[in-house]
Amino acid sequence: MKLKLMAIAIASVVGLSSLSAFALVAPFQKNTSPSLLELAKVTTQLPRGVRPLHYDVALIPNASEASFSGKVKIHLDVLQARQVLTLNAVDLRFHKVRLLDGQGRLLRDNPKITLHPESQTASFDFSQQLKTGRYQLELEYEGVIGTQAVGLFSLDYDSPSGKQRALYTQFENSDARRVIPSWDEPMFKSTFNLEVTVPSVQLAVSNMPVLSKTALGDGKTRVKFATSPKMSTYLLFLSVGDFERATVESEGTEIGVIAKRGSLDQARYVLEESKGILREFNDYFGVRYPLPKLDNIAAPGSSQFFSAMENWGAIFTFESSILLDPAFSTHANKELAFVTAAHETAHQWFGNLVTMQWWDDLWLNEGFASWMENRTMMRLHPEWLPEFNAISVREQAIGRDALATTHAVVQKITTVDQASQAFDTITYQKGEAVIRMLENYVGADAWRTAVRGYMKKHAYANTQSRDLWQQVEKAAKKPIIAIAKDFTEQPGVPLIYVENVVCQNGKAIVSLRQSEFSKDLPNKKPLHWRVPVVAQIAGTKVEGRTLVVNGQAKLVLPECGVVVVNAGQMGYYRTQYAPPVFAQLVQHFSEVSAIDQVGILTDSWALGLAGQENIANYLDLAKATPANASSHVWGNIAGVFSTIDGYLKGDEAREKAFKQFAFQRLTPLLQAMGWDAKTGEAEYMANLRSNLIGVLGKLGEPSVLAEVKRRFDQMQLDPNAVPAALRLLILSIVAENADQATWDLLHAQAKNESSSLVRQSYYELLASSNDPLLAQRALDLALTDEPGLTISAGMIRLVAGGHPDLAFDFALSHIDKINERVDATSRSRYFPLLAAESTDPKMIEKLESFAKTHLDVSARREVDTVIAGIQYKMKVKQERLPALKAWLDAQ
Repeated sequence: MKLKLMAIAIASVVGLSSLSAFALVAPFQKNTSPSLLELAKVTTQLPRGVRPLHYDVALIPNASEASFSGKVKIHLDVLQARQVLTLNAVDLRFHKVRLLDGQGRLLRDNPKITLHPESQTASFDFSQQLKTGRYQLELEYEGVIGTQAVGLFSLDYDSPSGKQRALYTQFENSDARRVIPSWDEPMFKSTFNLEVTVPSVQLAVSNMPVLSKTALGDGKTRVKFATSPKMSTYLLFLSVGDFERATVESEGTEIGVIAKRGSLDQARYVLEESKGILREFNDYFGVRYPLPKLDNIAAPGSSQFFSAMENWGAIFTFESSILLDPAFSTHANKELAFVTAAHETAHQWFGNLVTMQWWDDLWLNEGFASWMENRTMMRLHPEWLPEFNAISVREQAIGRDALATTHAVVQKITTVDQASQAFDTITYQKGEAVIRMLENYVGADAWRTAVRGYMKKHAYANTQSRDLWQQVEKAAKKPIIAIAKDFTEQPGVPLIYVENVVCQNGKAIVSLRQSEFSKDLPNKKPLHWRVPVVAQIAGTKVEGRTLVVNGQAKLVLPECGVVVVNAGQMGYYRTQYAPPVFAQLVQHFSEVSAIDQVGILTDSWALGLAGQENIANYLDLAKATPANASSHVWGNIAGVFSTIDGYLKGDEAREKAFKQFAFQRLTPLLQAMGWDAKTGEAEYMANLRSNLIGVLGKLGEPSVLAEVKRRFDQMQLDPNAVPAALRLLILSIVAENADQATWDLLHAQAKNESSSLVRQSYYELLASSNDPLLAQRALDLALTDEPGLTISAGMIRLVAGGHPDLAFDFALSHIDKINERVDATSRSRYFPLLAAESTDPKMIEKLESFAKTHLDVSARREVDTVIAGIQYKMKVKQERLPALKAWLDAQ
């Protein structure tokens, strides 16, 4: 139906407006909980034989004291007789424990309580055997409110009325146990009743609408929320603060945005876009969104672990990923806000309605939500050309997957640390890329039919990957299970080698061979995949398809011509052409579609870096690219030029020669575009303009630096003298090249900035200086209270981008203070990532020492990956730069 924008309602008192038409859901819905036999098959860190059904939770936060008190009554079934009940609990102090029968009659109290910090559990020994049956477990306890985004945490910010403190929860992957003693694993789905006692002037938000509010006196109000649907513990949410809320209605669902007072207008873009997103998903999944409301909650600050979280009915997002400030936001910010909302809304089905059984299949949540975000942009904003995003996603995945330290999409998870590390490029980007390829193989209609069947069959339950593949194979009538297993249950990247193209009887016969693309193990024995391959005659719509099996295949096209393999760039594989085939492709490069030009450039650069073809091939393509090529082609070239410049540091003569070549290619493009958007210009062109200015500024192009300085000087007199789309870009180039006086000026502007969104950007700019002395000042500043406890870790990460050794050494020398500023779920990844840009062999020794001292052996994945990346960059400098330098010398 066509939606009408309804009157905007702002809630400024406790709780969301109660939806009286929404009745309290019965605590015990149709029992689709796992049986004892099913539970026994699922990975767990808890004893089996107990099944929670429903939680009644009451919380009283004390924000000023950074603590809370809680009560929970857990309705549960004992499936195997036992004396001890064990559940998850971390940093909780228990005061009272009682066991009741199913009718609420007291059976036992004051059991022996044993806390197990190493396993994050608490055990209650009731001294007598509990028979099978239904019970109620009542617990009274206290916990802590943290300053980082795990469990219940606070975020402080400045407002016109003074300092403010807001509370939020973050429970994924394993942190509900910090707030609620619970069976905190995704398989244990339950319903929840939540009530919270809060200051009467503040707004309380949870997954469900407010059911009732009771004034308690002394400025306090008790807010009760309606019963949640059956869901995993990690999806429960609570937030309390000085918020405002705006709403619209879409297809019977109240959509809201919630932001701190004074910033609500910056959230209205997402509010409007959410109507179309929800409509699209209701249609695509064939199951309507099942909750009465869907909120997006924007929060100041940041996390090193995540930017947004899909709590059912109450999506949490840090402001930088969802708000648009008219003074600074760009088209790229608008795209980010859109895809963030689309991603988290997709999770309301993939992840919330149907949830992976265990963290092994996390990709069922994240890979699909990532794929849906881009698909939704294609549906609602095709003018942004989102199809090019597929290449970027694939390259992020391959960059990680082509290292020996990679892992399969479906992975074995046994510890909390491993679960936290599973939120990575393989889970998200490779998962998305594989889904895109498989949908292209079976067809969009069959894929949608399968997804709809999967949603209906497994609603409110848990699944494994095979459950999805069975639905797809049933709908598509193609051997998708075998292909999907190849790409999700083994690691690595197929390489499709185009051996030959022969024209016979008016048909192009393409000979293909499958091997494996590896960045650090070039001589490894390749794995085998069943690879769906699409080829096309350049400049036409003539295409052919085949499935490469057992390493070989022939593909026949009904016409002869220049052949492009992986046409449309939907496949998850590298494509390499035999030299004669590649030469023909280069000769006719202008006939190739823009998306395939980008794909060919990307493959050529990666193969050159890996030593599988001459790295100069890419530069030949870049040299031959016409000025009227797609903005995405030039965006790719500009990005690679920036990378090459980094590799040439220290060789002044070659660096100067390369910069001159880069200026010759890129400066005329910027001059033709101009610094300011033209009337009628496509929105996505803003991204190329920013890319060109940013790269040329980084390379030190004199005219760009002069224009940056001129516009920066204008901004000091009148901030509106420079278009909003360029303000942050101008500041970023100035910050990179800042002297002490300029750095001090930016620092003063950061301290005086009233917008938390813009303020965060300023502190990040202070951490981007090329000057090591100013980088050190940024590091020192990050350990003060000034930037904010959740901003500091990001500042140190930004310093590490240009000064990895400095940042890594600094972080280790202040590790206790850094740990206060980094989410517990991120620490095993945060410290190694500070070293990721290093090319110093000594850094490998430092990382090994760090891992030995600070990490459990199960949490080494990021360390091993960073070490492999450093070794690869060292290899590139030693073995690939000679060819690059020879090409420059020959120009």
